Amino acid sequence: MSHGPDLDRERSLVLAQRSFELMRDYCTCATPRAYAVWYAYVAGTQPLMNDAIKRLTTQNGTLTSADIEQLHDTYIDGRRLAVEMDRMNTSLIAEVEGIMEMIDVSIHSTARYGESLQAFSHDIANTATSRARLKEIVGTIVANTRDVTANNRTLEARMRESRTEIETLRETLEAARLESLTDPLTGLGNRKSFEEGLRRATEGVGPGRRPSSLIVLDIDYFKRFNDLYGHLTGDQVLRLVAIVMREHVAQPGATLARFGGEEFGIVLPETDGRTAREIAERVRTSVTGRDLVKRSTGESLGKVTVSLGVAVQRADDNSVSLLERADSCLFAAKRAGRNRTVDESQTALLPNVA
Repeated sequence: MSHGPDLDRERSLVLAQRSFELMRDYCTCATPRAYAVWYAYVAGTQPLMNDAIKRLTTQNGTLTSADIEQLHDTYIDGRRLAVEMDRMNTSLIAEVEGIMEMIDVSIHSTARYGESLQAFSHDIANTATSRARLKEIVGTIVANTRDVTANNRTLEARMRESRTEIETLRETLEAARLESLTDPLTGLGNRKSFEEGLRRATEGVGPGRRPSSLIVLDIDYFKRFNDLYGHLTGDQVLRLVAIVMREHVAQPGATLARFGGEEFGIVLPETDGRTAREIAERVRTSVTGRDLVKRSTGESLGKVTVSLGVAVQRADDNSVSLLERADSCLFAAKRAGRNRTVDESQTALLPNVA
């Protein structure tokens, strides 16, 4: 007798208990979404989400309500987009089925027309065929030709309509795909876009292909800034960083993304460490050089700084290991006083002042 269901139940209860413990210890909210996030964390079903949670809890000590919403939307709740994609796929399938039905009608009509022509040819070849019969045959051929022509015109019109409909569906699908990869606040890629870009860039280093580089950056004291001036001004800071990133990253195939609350990433395919560090420094100095003004009042809010970590792909790297090393460099920059760029050659040499 199998005990599978009982074992599954016991495991679920253990996971639930651990989820509640983590939610109590590391979360500022106790909501169904928070439970779903922590349950997935304990179950290990979303490794990249686990990595994001570890970074957030290491840096901030807790997960805020905003963190939970971001994690849930990014890693767990894909239902809205999935429903929309299903609807469009159903429309596309129905459109294709309609085309196939029309093609079948046209094929059958053409086949019957061919059979009629063959029979008429046989009649005409008969020397005993009368003038009246010949006239009847010609009349029938003309009528059948009109029918086939009308069917072909109908099919052509239907194909034109379907082409327009399919093109509209294609554009809608592409828009949905882009939406699923875009952070709505900054217009940069989101976590999913970042992960895909990082995976593509680390899919093997071989002859003729140079290693890729990764820059991760974090806005210094962002939570304090957010609490002091409010979330709208905090959003303004996030958009500022995104604008600067676009201004200073021109590498073909680069992925620019906001993959966490105030965390950004720049994936640079086939880019050496020296170039990556130069880009990171240009971004850092440009952000620091901007005076931030509160739009509603014109009040000067001073300057914003960012800390950056740079890592270069190794032969045995995958996307996770490269991200971990870039994160280590970022944390080293934070510990050394913030507002700096750190690569792997510097991590052991920096002081620990923060």
